[in-house]
Amino acid sequence: MRPAAILTAVAGIGVVVGLIGAGGQRLGRTVDPNQTSEPAPDGGQAEGTTTPAPQPTTNPQASMNARAIDAASQFYPAAVDGKPLERVAAPEPEKPKATEEKEGTNLPRPVAESAGVLGFGDRRLQLADIIPTPADKVCTDPSGVEWPCGMLAKTNFRLFLRLRTVRCDLDSADWSGTVTTSCKIGTQDLSQWLVETGWADAADGSALVEAGTKAKQDQKGLHGEDPRKGVPVPGPLPDEPADPL
Repeated sequence: MRPAAILTAVAGIGVVVGLIGAGGQRLGRTVDPNQTSEPAPDGGQAEGTTTPAPQPTTNPQASMNARAIDAASQFYPAAVDGKPLERVAAPEPEKPKATEEKEGTNLPRPVAESAGVLGFGDRRLQLADIIPTPADKVCTDPSGVEWPCGMLAKTNFRLFLRLRTVRCDLDSADWSGTVTTSCKIGTQDLSQWLVETGWADAADGSALVEAGTKAKQDQKGLHGEDPRKGVPVPGPLPDEPADPL
């Protein structure tokens, strides 16, 4: 055998013997169950070690930030001014107020029989607070010329209504003969519209007297000239449809 090979074999055997000896020394040590690895050479915590949880102390002086329990805190609920606190129920959210339905009755497709009188089949409704203008009324303008103001008042009232539904101060749509009440289209009061445009006079003592006085001063409607002057006379209006009621 060559000398180099012999030296290599001897060196390998020496390394193996050294490793076996080191392992035997390690196995001979007492293993701490709370320590899973050797301590670091600098005395710090070695990587991979688990620190044991601190054990509770039985020494009351060792507890930090401890305070004695006073007599008042032994009772529940706590007392204020000698009176125990009471549990108060959480307030319920306020419910929105129900919208009150406006009083009145809807009457569809009113027919203007005159400026101030509505027809519903064989029933009549006269608007309150005004003096209806008869359809055959004849007026005289400031220059002394007569003109059919009653027919024009009725025509203008019909054009304003346009067969829209009116809401009247009635308990129901069931009545007979003629009834007198107030009516509106939306927020517009029909009696007020007739007086302000001058196509009907306000009744004495009503809230529309002032509006009627202003319409006379402004020479509106019945209190002015024939509005057809200088305007071609239109043909007759088509017949109103029959009331389905």
